[in-house]
Amino acid sequence: MHRCSILAATGIVVTLLGTLTAAEPELPQVVDEDFEQGAERWQPFDAEVWRLESMDGSQVYSQFKKQTNYRPPHRSPLLIALLKDVYVSDFDLRLRVKSTHPDYGHRDACIVFGYQVPAHFYYVHLGKQMDDHANQIFIVNDAPRVKISTKTTAGTPWDDQWHDVRIVRRTEDGTIAVYFDDMENPVMTAEDKHFLWGQIGLGSFDDTTAWDNVTLHGRRVDPATLRTKRGD
Repeated sequence: MHRCSILAATGIVVTLLGTLTAAEPELPQVVDEDFEQGAERWQPFDAEVWRLESMDGSQVYSQFKKQTNYRPPHRSPLLIALLKDVYVSDFDLRLRVKSTHPDYGHRDACIVFGYQVPAHFYYVHLGKQMDDHANQIFIVNDAPRVKISTKTTAGTPWDDQWHDVRIVRRTEDGTIAVYFDDMENPVMTAEDKHFLWGQIGLGSFDDTTAWDNVTLHGRRVDPATLRTKRGD
């Protein structure tokens, strides 16, 4: 048998870098949301800043205001809508996002995951310019957000177009990978095991955004049967 056939038969694939990696099992689909039937699945921190809107030939979930009465217990994103009643451990999240804010250095969108309570969650900040508080992966753990990125870029190239984003989380080794437009090569990575399950959320730290085509594959968990697990 040809070597490539042997590799395929044993569930091993050859990457472009020439290394061998185990084939990743596909996670079950949990959510496929295009907002054409509404946004009843979502719970905003502040309902006054979110609405359904027709944009570019599609119905989207628009976070159209940046002023809010929501005040988190620690410095963290203000303008988030959580996916209701869906808690996952490992997941693969894919979506489309459009920044609707005028251009400036800290133009941003945020994606929340591992959300358990307002003081325990992670989020990805896709910021126009990178610094210690922008364009990073962050943890909120009973304190103001702290970056945990092991890799990032000089900034997210926001314009007025739609962009594809993917986040992959694996709890066994704590890995987090974030993709922007290129779905094969991550723009951000991190490793952390503080929060091994939680909700996902969409929005911004303090700008405006629009969202569409949210697809979540993951391992669902029941928070009523789990306690928050902390890593070292």
